Amino acid sequence: MILAAFRVRSFRFQWPADLLTSWAFEMETLILGWYVMVQTGSVLLLTLFGSLQFLGTLAAPMFGVLGDRVGARLMLCAMRTIYMILAALLMLLAFTGLLAPAWVLALAGLNGLVRPNDLVMRNTLIGETIPPDHLMGAVGMSRATMDSARVGGALAGAGLSTLLGIGGTYVFVTIFYVASLALTFGVARARPVPDPSAPYPPTPSPSTPSPYPLPPTGEREERVSPSPPLGGEGRVRGLPLRGSRWRELKDGIAHILTRPRLLALMWLAFLINLTAYPVSGGLLPYVARQIYQVDATGLGSLVASFSFGALLASIAMVMTGGPRHPGRFTLVFTVLWYVLLAAFGHVQSMQAGLLVLFVAGFAQSVAMISMTATLLVATGGAFRARVMGVRMLAVYGLPIGLIASGALIERIGYPLTITALAAVGLAFTVLIGIKWRAAMWRRARPVTA
Repeated sequence: MILAAFRVRSFRFQWPADLLTSWAFEMETLILGWYVMVQTGSVLLLTLFGSLQFLGTLAAPMFGVLGDRVGARLMLCAMRTIYMILAALLMLLAFTGLLAPAWVLALAGLNGLVRPNDLVMRNTLIGETIPPDHLMGAVGMSRATMDSARVGGALAGAGLSTLLGIGGTYVFVTIFYVASLALTFGVARARPVPDPSAPYPPTPSPSTPSPYPLPPTGEREERVSPSPPLGGEGRVRGLPLRGSRWRELKDGIAHILTRPRLLALMWLAFLINLTAYPVSGGLLPYVARQIYQVDATGLGSLVASFSFGALLASIAMVMTGGPRHPGRFTLVFTVLWYVLLAAFGHVQSMQAGLLVLFVAGFAQSVAMISMTATLLVATGGAFRARVMGVRMLAVYGLPIGLIASGALIERIGYPLTITALAAVGLAFTVLIGIKWRAAMWRRARPVTA
């Protein structure tokens, strides 16, 4: 069933909460990116702004460890409280006339310490609460929240900032964060996941009451919870004692290094963030102002075009249930994405640029949904948040790519820079496909522990 994930009560709260958060993210990114570009006229400061939003990727593995330890729900509530406070502060600065590029960069850095890890917790919650048969559909629906936000958020952000100014627009951004936080409180609390590398305490006696009493019949929901490990005699043993966070992180990294499919996807994720996302994301304010010479509304159209293609791909993945071999689709559509980005770098007409971005967005979404689904299926429940945290660490390629792109544009120009990024990305995607062809080309089997 297409919307089977919504049978799960937790997902019925998570999906609208994620949607509102994504709308606020996209409105902030467009508004502040355009503000920096207009106020400074510097592509380097624009790429610095984009890079600061991803500072937290360095801490992503530890966020994953904390997600395994305290639960993704608690982590999301804390993170979205921070977004709300920072948005309210920027709103006050705008209304009092104190807002300046330096303030924008400082607040972007603070927000960037937390914001990149929101996706880690979203995917972890999906893996914890959605049955494996409905996982691709749930990932597609989750991806659709981000894609629809990039369409609607970009257009709304551009329109509202032109009509109301930054202060008035940030009233809406803050309201979105408040509503998202309220909905996140309705997400299910996950059961603690056993650490497979920790020692097990003695098996509790049969008279010991269960620490996980069933909810009343009317409140039960369909969900998949990891099973405790079996003892040597086939008995279910108690939950293990918690180890150190650093040991848990080390175990998560070792889990990835010993599984070729996970390792290949991590390298591919880093490559995409290094060479593809700077072109289709962080550099678009420069393209709008310097190449196509349009205003904030034109920038919103560029962002929305790429995102609308991605949204259609997300809907298609949900409707069809996704590919039978997601690893193959990840590679094939990543190659197509790079070819389209190379073409976009040489398009001088905005109408043609909008069309190329639309198709590129479609290819990007198919590749990323396939990648995420493969990671969730191929990762055991005990390591899921840690693996997704390390996956988020690959996003650190994006700020590196943005800074490098800004420097290259000032030296060799925009078209040659885009060509170089696409060529490097295409070449290494092919190499990854050859190196790990056995792992990437066959269908992943679900891992339940």
